[in-house]
Amino acid sequence: MTSEKRHEKARGRLAGPATAAIGASILLTIVIGLLGPSPMVPALTGPSWQPPYSLDVHPNPYLVIAFAAAAIILGGLGLLTALTLTRPPKLPEPGALSSKLWTPPDARLLVLIGCTAAAILAFLPPSGSGDHLNYAAYGRMVTLGLSPYTHGAVDLPGDPIADAVEEPWREEPSVYGPVATAVQAVASWIGGDSLRLTIFVLALFNAAAFIATGLLIDRFTRDDPARRLRAALLWTANPLLLYQLVAGMHVDTLAIACMVAALLARSRPTGSGVLLGLGVAIKVNAGLVALGPAWELRRRPARLALMAGCALAVVVIGYAIVGSEAIAPMTRTSKSISHASFWKLVQGWLQSIVGTGSAYRGEIQIGSLLVLALLAWSLLRLASRSRRPGLPPSSEAIPLPPNGPGHHTPPTTSHQAASEPGNATSSAVTHPPTSGPAKAASSGASHHATGRMSDVPPGAPSDDPRSGPSDDPRSGPGSDADGGTSNGADSGTSSDADGGTSNGAGRWSNRWTAPHANGGLEAPVVAAGLMAAYVFATPYILPWYDGLALGLLALVAASTVDRFVVAHLLVLSLAYLPARVEGQPEDLNWLREVVRPQLAWLLLALTVALALWAWRAARRARLPSTSAPDRARRVAG
Repeated sequence: MTSEKRHEKARGRLAGPATAAIGASILLTIVIGLLGPSPMVPALTGPSWQPPYSLDVHPNPYLVIAFAAAAIILGGLGLLTALTLTRPPKLPEPGALSSKLWTPPDARLLVLIGCTAAAILAFLPPSGSGDHLNYAAYGRMVTLGLSPYTHGAVDLPGDPIADAVEEPWREEPSVYGPVATAVQAVASWIGGDSLRLTIFVLALFNAAAFIATGLLIDRFTRDDPARRLRAALLWTANPLLLYQLVAGMHVDTLAIACMVAALLARSRPTGSGVLLGLGVAIKVNAGLVALGPAWELRRRPARLALMAGCALAVVVIGYAIVGSEAIAPMTRTSKSISHASFWKLVQGWLQSIVGTGSAYRGEIQIGSLLVLALLAWSLLRLASRSRRPGLPPSSEAIPLPPNGPGHHTPPTTSHQAASEPGNATSSAVTHPPTSGPAKAASSGASHHATGRMSDVPPGAPSDDPRSGPSDDPRSGPGSDADGGTSNGADSGTSSDADGGTSNGAGRWSNRWTAPHANGGLEAPVVAAGLMAAYVFATPYILPWYDGLALGLLALVAASTVDRFVVAHLLVLSLAYLPARVEGQPEDLNWLREVVRPQLAWLLLALTVALALWAWRAARRARLPSTSAPDRARRVAG
């Protein structure tokens, strides 16, 4: 038996437990809400016939926290295993892989399960934190004629909605944008004096945004089974996101939906700009995503100005309506340091060495910006080098998004033809042409077949008769005269490898090239790299913040960054178990006072590991190569 077959059998043995762990995690998350008020689920006042519904059995507090811990651990480990299994082996051989050894789950089924779970959770009381109580109170203030940006829940004594807000947030004004406040006001207007109904309306908005995002991502990746499966794991059927974003009912879900839609609507700069503006007007840190389209359109100033103008107009109009006082709470929060952040360790070190007379927030803010810049530079440097002409691509890079709907990728190798139909894990050695537009098309076919970047370097012998004679990587369809990228996001149509055309709406090139080759990285890659760097570097981080990074990563092809972010979310979720202060058993305070600070060390280790991995992977991508046959032999064995 070959090593590849042994590896595939091992994958088959792990596939079942990974799927079972993900399913158990989702079920436990549902059960926590179904049981009713507990240390994980704040009580909701209002008529009992109104949604959300629960059994209201008042479960044992230790039991429900154990359920939450099991949901997080099973979901995180199952997801990490599943993502590892979806990566094809690096050393494929003809006939070494067979769908009889391991059949991956159907991506459509995962999407259906995730959407169904999100819909069910919308009818159950939110769990995991008390943020939804703040949202209801901010909406209540608007309906009563008060500004949520200058008042806290404590300013509405005796109010049935504001009184539900928990410590330590009763005195805190809103830090969310005007669009988020508008949604909260609509929910309050519908719910009236009923906290239950107000929360239910907010939950409907939240679940709809999560499901819409999942369907958009699924539609975008539907032509590539491997990427479709991975995208479903990263977003729709992600048990940690169902736990944090849907069951936890955080406003971040609305911002993520806008940003994902904006990236998929780049063929229409006006619509994309409006969506970007809406995302920023929900939560300001989502604005990092806008740097992706800005980078992509830097050589198209007219389109960039149109998109930026639309986004800016939405943000300015929104803040003009709520008033300038909405800015102060955001600037104050930007200097905060969360308890599980590794910057809390740095703060302790500074206070022990220099003195306790300062919180050193300014110094930590500067340090976090430096770490953010370092991580973003490392990830995007790796991405830009991974497809440099004449160099072997890194299999660990964050590849470009797959082709959109309507793209047809013909078989590129005899290995693929020999594999069984529908086997998403079949891996074949692809041989991209050496130059010209056909090179990019063949590279895209490789991405389509394996769900990640090909391990065969440029310059390997090609079996593709469509290889063109051009030596200029910028010639032909897919490049501008000035060297900027031209893809489906910028033009109405784009050429397929067979010379046909496909609709350009939401369609992007598969090429990941250095700036000197054809204008540089595309918007989803830049946005994903920046957001991944942000969640690792920012001093104020909560588990649900990772949702935006995962939503963006679902738009690009597989990489080790996926597992770094999932591991980051897993550790943060354990650190905030639960993310409430009130209603906790006193003898479990060690979860907050001991475990949470210690997990900051794991977050620090993950951050250092991400930086080192990106640096080493970029070095491997830059190593000089010899002849094409030597490169092909090195990859093959």
